Amino acid sequence: MKDFKEKLSLVPTKPGSYQMKNKDGVIIYVGKAKNLQRRLRSYFTRTVTGKTKMLVDDIDDFDYIVTSSELESLILEITLIKKYDPKYNILLRDDKSYPYIELTNDKYPTLKIVRNVHRKKNKNHLYGPYPNVAAARKTVNTVNRIYPLRKCDKLKKDLCLYYHINECLGYCKKDIPKETIDNMRKEIISFLKGDPTIISKKIEEEMNIASEALNFERALELKEMLDDINTTLKKQKIDLNNNYNFDLVNFYYDNNYLGIELFFIRQGLLFGRHNEIISSMGDFDNEITEYLIKFYDKGILPNELVIPLELDKELLESYFNIKVTQPVKGKIKKLVDLAKENAKEKMDLEKETLKRNDDERLKAVDELSKLLGIKDLHRIESFDNSHLFGTFYVGGMVVFDDFLPNKDLYRKYKISTEVKDDLGAMKEVLYRRYFKVLMEETYKPDLIVMDGGELQIRVANEILESLNLDIPIIGLVKDKNHRTNHIMNSKYEILDVDKDSKLFLFLTRIQDEVHRYAITYHRNIKAKGALSSVLDVVPGIGEVRKKELMKKYGSLKKMKEASIEDLTKIVGSDTSKKLYEYLKEV
Repeated sequence: MKDFKEKLSLVPTKPGSYQMKNKDGVIIYVGKAKNLQRRLRSYFTRTVTGKTKMLVDDIDDFDYIVTSSELESLILEITLIKKYDPKYNILLRDDKSYPYIELTNDKYPTLKIVRNVHRKKNKNHLYGPYPNVAAARKTVNTVNRIYPLRKCDKLKKDLCLYYHINECLGYCKKDIPKETIDNMRKEIISFLKGDPTIISKKIEEEMNIASEALNFERALELKEMLDDINTTLKKQKIDLNNNYNFDLVNFYYDNNYLGIELFFIRQGLLFGRHNEIISSMGDFDNEITEYLIKFYDKGILPNELVIPLELDKELLESYFNIKVTQPVKGKIKKLVDLAKENAKEKMDLEKETLKRNDDERLKAVDELSKLLGIKDLHRIESFDNSHLFGTFYVGGMVVFDDFLPNKDLYRKYKISTEVKDDLGAMKEVLYRRYFKVLMEETYKPDLIVMDGGELQIRVANEILESLNLDIPIIGLVKDKNHRTNHIMNSKYEILDVDKDSKLFLFLTRIQDEVHRYAITYHRNIKAKGALSSVLDVVPGIGEVRKKELMKKYGSLKKMKEASIEDLTKIVGSDTSKKLYEYLKEV
């Protein structure tokens, strides 16, 4: 570890953001502090373990930027994290966004599950989040069975099956009074907010009618539906005022791990919970603040956030611009304590498994570093291609940090329609990826993993040489049964790696993940048959042209019927030929 004593003495005691750098000058960690000097000294003057020790061992220099307030330092910290994606900042293990239920505000409303809530202009019609996806689907199915809402995305030209089984009012043909729709909407909203009274009464009435008509199968189905509602609400019920709506967070720390627990309270009900365990640097307040910012980037901010006394209330309130409270007694304080107990309980259950997994990962990273002669090996990028009927290639890139997937950095590539083979596709993807690294001076990987042997490595060597970039490469060579058989380095030498080793296992996981990621791109397009998805994959079609095509044709079927001349009017002659050829294949 370098001696920073003289440099530390010059650091001011003011608030600001600091950036740790490795020997290559790459930013590997960004933090903030109320007192920059005290915080920076803590890294080099105390005994550190776990993730903090790894960071300190990797630090070759540091910079800092003084700010006028802690809020400014937080905003600067988050901006720099988004820009540089430092490898030691928090990596959310569970990166998925939770679903919400949307009751659309259309003339004829629909009820559906949505995930990408940031695309929604009006968030007042969203209910959730639902950490339990199955519960969300069951809720939507129940409401759709009881209320004859519109079921189709767009009105059909004639009455469909849903009308004939009494699950739709036939909006496409019938003149439905606005009052009828408004009453349905009001009752559904009441149920989604946690009041089951009206919908339970409706189910009981239908159950009695079915029973009197000797339709016992339908009566049993309705009884099970009613039981599900009562069981769910019983589990959600907590002793709070039914007007309470907030998110609550607490944490538990043990042995370099930080357990975070979130409760979602809606109308006095525990709608759901989210928990996660992350490797910690010991700076709880800063880490949880960063974690919450990343978490709410994927969802909707609550009207109120409840936190324990250990966290910075004013900072969170200023950053999120919402009400933040820290109860010291009463029912909500008991709920804060319960969240901490839940965080501890999860930590006790998973701590040893997490530690063992982390130890295995880091041991595998160390083994690979020694095998390749790379001192600091952390970030790995891997590539694969997929195609449709031998044409229209797409590429995928996955990123792993210390053998953990970093899904925020995954990338998809549309490939030129002139490309007709795997190697040509790989050349284009690699060139585009690393030309961008060169031009934007972004973080380059410590290692590239190719999904193949000598031919794939030659392509990678050729592209990197043309860009004057020096990045180590290995290839995962398959046998005749398409199973990974051995590993080859950039000099086309076979590396001695035990097939039963953890290193071999982690490398094949990367190979499996990049293959899954690339092939899923095309599978989703074919499975959905969606016009929007098809247009995403055709080179030369950006957002503007995509919107114009969708506005003119509206469906994949209608676009397939269009001539090249018609398509040329919107996308030009070159792109229209590519699009016309592609449409014949899907």
